[in-house]
Amino acid sequence: MIRVGLLGASGRVGSRVVSLLKNNQNLKLTAVFVKDLADFETKDNILVTTDINEFLGNVSLIIDFSLPEATEILLEAVMNQPKPIVIGTTGLSPHQQNLLLQASKSMPILYATNMSLGVALLNQLVSIASKALRNFDIEIVEMHHRNKRDAPSGTALTLAQSVAKARDLNLDDVRISGRDGNIGARSRDEISVMSLRGGDIVGRHTVGFYNEGEFIELNHTATSRDTFAAGAIRASEWLHNQPNGLYDIRDCLETF
Repeated sequence: MIRVGLLGASGRVGSRVVSLLKNNQNLKLTAVFVKDLADFETKDNILVTTDINEFLGNVSLIIDFSLPEATEILLEAVMNQPKPIVIGTTGLSPHQQNLLLQASKSMPILYATNMSLGVALLNQLVSIASKALRNFDIEIVEMHHRNKRDAPSGTALTLAQSVAKARDLNLDDVRISGRDGNIGARSRDEISVMSLRGGDIVGRHTVGFYNEGEFIELNHTATSRDTFAAGAIRASEWLHNQPNGLYDIRDCLETF
């Protein structure tokens, strides 16, 4: 039985990870790291702690669906106690991304902005379409619930990166996240990533390819957060026996 530690246990996805782990035959939740002990209450025999070192000492694998600042604490501490880690936290800063890369040299880490099988396939389709429809304009729109903090979503940025890579572009040079005023015509290589927020939308991503006389739109809609929680659990079972390195969700799923 693999002893699992969880960050973000009281969050929207983390709470679903807690529920799904109860029926898992290979993974057992043994510890939860929190900022405040009042953040998570359980009647089960689970360690709830604000001490990151105590947390690490009671687990053999970690799932993280927290906030960037908590992920940073984890990555700094785990350097001294390497563990396989599955990270679904989005909105990481360049410094936190560098910590991620550094830590992966000492342990296997799977980082994905979206844990769903459908989004993994969407990224593949977007890459193919971006190459085949070279003269088409590309626009990306993402929709999430009103409480989501980061924008654009990590998934949208990953999709944009798939577009840029397929077209041999530097995403930082061509990405825009808003239009206002008399800005002129759209540039040829422009990749637009727009964010909408409202209600309780779990997640919807649309990548559109637009040309004169026709357009194609690829959509993915998540209707339940169990999609992300189940994906993280599946990734954890796969990651546990992998060598050190930085992995993507596509590494543990079937190849399309």
